[in-house]
Amino acid sequence: MLQRSTIQLLRLHFAFFLLPVYLFALSQVPVINTGHAILIFFILHLLVYPSSNGYNSYMDRDESSIGGVKHPLQPTRQLFYLSIIMDVVAVLLSLFISYWFTFCIIAYIAASRAYSYRGIRLKKYPIGGYLTVIIYQGAVTWFMVYHGSSIDKTIAVPPAGMVTASLLIGGFYPLTQVYQHEADRKDGVVTISALLGYRGTFIFTALVYTAAMSILAWWFFTHGEQKKFIALATMMLPILVYFFSWAFLVWKDVRTANFANAMRMNILASICTNLAFLTILIWRGFE
Repeated sequence: MLQRSTIQLLRLHFAFFLLPVYLFALSQVPVINTGHAILIFFILHLLVYPSSNGYNSYMDRDESSIGGVKHPLQPTRQLFYLSIIMDVVAVLLSLFISYWFTFCIIAYIAASRAYSYRGIRLKKYPIGGYLTVIIYQGAVTWFMVYHGSSIDKTIAVPPAGMVTASLLIGGFYPLTQVYQHEADRKDGVVTISALLGYRGTFIFTALVYTAAMSILAWWFFTHGEQKKFIALATMMLPILVYFFSWAFLVWKDVRTANFANAMRMNILASICTNLAFLTILIWRGFE
């Protein structure tokens, strides 16, 4: 029987925060292999992402709030063994998609372990850790979904989509770290947010998010899909409203860069971005 701490630290709900990359990539595939698209969703969101969360929690043994969990329980060996089993199942299932997809899944798992493993610990390096996250959760995942969900298993994946996916992840990831500076410092970790400081984090994320939206605009306009971009940008507008409201509070008092506000930002951004890309995906059915 799974222990309560194991279930909590897998953070299954956290996969919702990464769903926009999947929906974005799927919405751009010319002809979708529906069966493979569903299998890819299962592999990523119910195996790879939770396993990565669990392994990270096993290595970190957090005592303060972490992404999506205000009061984390202490992990046990069960969590470690379960993460290995989930990874093995993910790799085996990925063989039904393609060898390219399997290679990417293995690379993703390896990067995730290198990020958390105490012997390597990429997360303690602000630049290296940040790049690892945005490349694998962004560009590599976008490649996997686009390639794996396509009928012909093309590897001619649009670079603009991969770059945009990484920038979208990169525009929000530092905000998930902004309340953890002290806890991370005690653990010997210097995140990109800690390196930038409270105000610097907001300025940096605003610039990265602007770059992501600029490429999205170019992407849709060059494909003659201006209406889609306008719809997408409109649905993402609440994100900007909350972001600047929160930034204003942090400018006045850095104590407002806390867990509660960070989670509100994360949840709102995920809902709006998921809704936006889901709308673009559904839109295809009426064309």
